[in-house]
Amino acid sequence: MAIEATLPRVPKDHALIGDAANLPSSTPVPIISISPLVLPYPGRIVDFQLKVSAPITGSNLPIVLLSHGHGMSNNLSSLNGYGPLASFWASHGFVVIQPTHLSSKSLSLPPTTPGAPLFWRSRVEDMSFILDHLDTIESHVPTLQGRLDRSRIAVAGHSLGGQTATLLLGATLKDPDSGEVYSLPDPRIKAGIVIAAPGNGGKDLSTFAYENFTCLRHPSFAEMKSKALIVAGDKDVSPYLSTRGADWRADPYEHSPGPKDLLTLAGGEHGLGGIAGYDAQETTDESPLMVAVVQRMTVAWLKSALGENGEAWGEACKALEGLKGLGRVEWK
Repeated sequence: MAIEATLPRVPKDHALIGDAANLPSSTPVPIISISPLVLPYPGRIVDFQLKVSAPITGSNLPIVLLSHGHGMSNNLSSLNGYGPLASFWASHGFVVIQPTHLSSKSLSLPPTTPGAPLFWRSRVEDMSFILDHLDTIESHVPTLQGRLDRSRIAVAGHSLGGQTATLLLGATLKDPDSGEVYSLPDPRIKAGIVIAAPGNGGKDLSTFAYENFTCLRHPSFAEMKSKALIVAGDKDVSPYLSTRGADWRADPYEHSPGPKDLLTLAGGEHGLGGIAGYDAQETTDESPLMVAVVQRMTVAWLKSALGENGEAWGEACKALEGLKGLGRVEWK
């Protein structure tokens, strides 16, 4: 019996994203990723490692700086993490630059290293260093020369990377010893995505967090005036960090001035379905559907926030509203 030849299915989306397929999304394009790109960084204890992901087509490409979390995984807290976000954003027209911060377990710096264990200030400085050296980065990435739009830059970060993003967007920290208030915004950054970030300090912190993570004690979001999307899971309860519930992760939205949007994922725990890596053991709420919601909603927000498509975010919010049980959006 002759066997009929059939064309293979062209992969576009993961087969298990369910109703998220009904959220609007542009046609993805192939991407190129270069890593590690190693830059000399005077005064830093180790050289600076980056990963750059970009679409192979297009010009005047907006830039997203993506800051990884602190996490205890061996690889995700580095330039090697967050493939589900970085690859998706790049395939939809953004140049994504990912650093390995000094807090990464892949470096495992001694606990006596200045700034350890969270290296909060170094993380912020890493991102500004990237922007200071865009010409060098561009020259090291084949096919990228002349294709960056330096007027359209966003920052994004998950967990501790979310705190990094808030500081670059204008949030402040008060040193618990000296009382000095640190303000380190970068005016080149026009917008940001803050994902599952720490909230208010003080009495809202657990005893462990208050004693061990001094940079979480006294944040303020009152000066975080830049345009931002805050993403949180309604099941993201972290008792080792906060005495409050999942609402703690929404503090960067609740206590900052507009314009801000808040995307809350139904059933989302700290991993939000697995945004930090594919099939990662540390993801407690693995869900290709939830990851797809985060991917599509964040791309739509970036396109509107950076002037790529002013209608994208509104269309995505309207579509999400019609898909009950996936999440909800608030704005101010």
